[in-house]
Amino acid sequence: MTLADALCDAENAGLPRHEARMLLLHALGQPTHARAWLLAHDGDALAPACAERFSALAARRLRGEPVAYLTGRKDFHGLTLQIDARVLDPRDDTETLVDWALDLLPPGQPAHVLDLGTGSGAIALAIAHARPAARVWAVDASADALAVAQGNAERLGLPVALRHGDWFAPVADEAFDVVASNPPYIAAGDAHLPALRHEPRQSLVSGADGLDDLRRIVAGAPAHLRPGGWLLLEHGWDQAAAVRALLAGAGFEDVASRRDLAGIERCSGGRWRGV
Repeated sequence: MTLADALCDAENAGLPRHEARMLLLHALGQPTHARAWLLAHDGDALAPACAERFSALAARRLRGEPVAYLTGRKDFHGLTLQIDARVLDPRDDTETLVDWALDLLPPGQPAHVLDLGTGSGAIALAIAHARPAARVWAVDASADALAVAQGNAERLGLPVALRHGDWFAPVADEAFDVVASNPPYIAAGDAHLPALRHEPRQSLVSGADGLDDLRRIVAGAPAHLRPGGWLLLEHGWDQAAAVRALLAGAGFEDVASRRDLAGIERCSGGRWRGV
């Protein structure tokens, strides 16, 4: 069997071609983005041990495991993160939240930034990388998630202050220029949850309507925002209007939403006027 044969078999079994390429490259010990290498070697024979590894990875992917868990890595906003089942698989759409935060943080100027529910550290680390003058905090209620974030921060050499606890509790005495969060926002009865069964449920589900954690963050944010500071929130595809209403009802100004790569209103935010 050649590499091309293995890819064809995986596609016929139902794997998208780009995922099959990544998993085959991983099984071969190559970087998962080395498409040119794969094209140059597609006629090579696939060693039995590599074929077995690839077959096992493909089978796990077909059962719904994220590619990031299978390869142990995920590219996010120009950084390569180490990822496993202790944390949510970072989505490309979350880069919309990072881009919005960066728009509010002028390069070279000091600022205090908070990432709530950091998981792998994706948001906090992307901001710390792009804005080295900013002081970035990252909070998560999961000690396992913080261990992943800590490993990523150390490997990337990015200074992020990691704190363990529930939302704002670990930073009770701090105030921030930007608070960003990708919290759980899926309703407990959502029909899509079975497809996400390999990811940590506590990172996904938030009450009957999916808004419980978003409500808590909006309610708690004013006490931790500097005058003129911003709260930026990722949410579900159909929750933008509800989140804007929460922000406006709590006294935030300049409330708006931003669209993701698919044109969906994926993030909403507002500015805290303060006193």
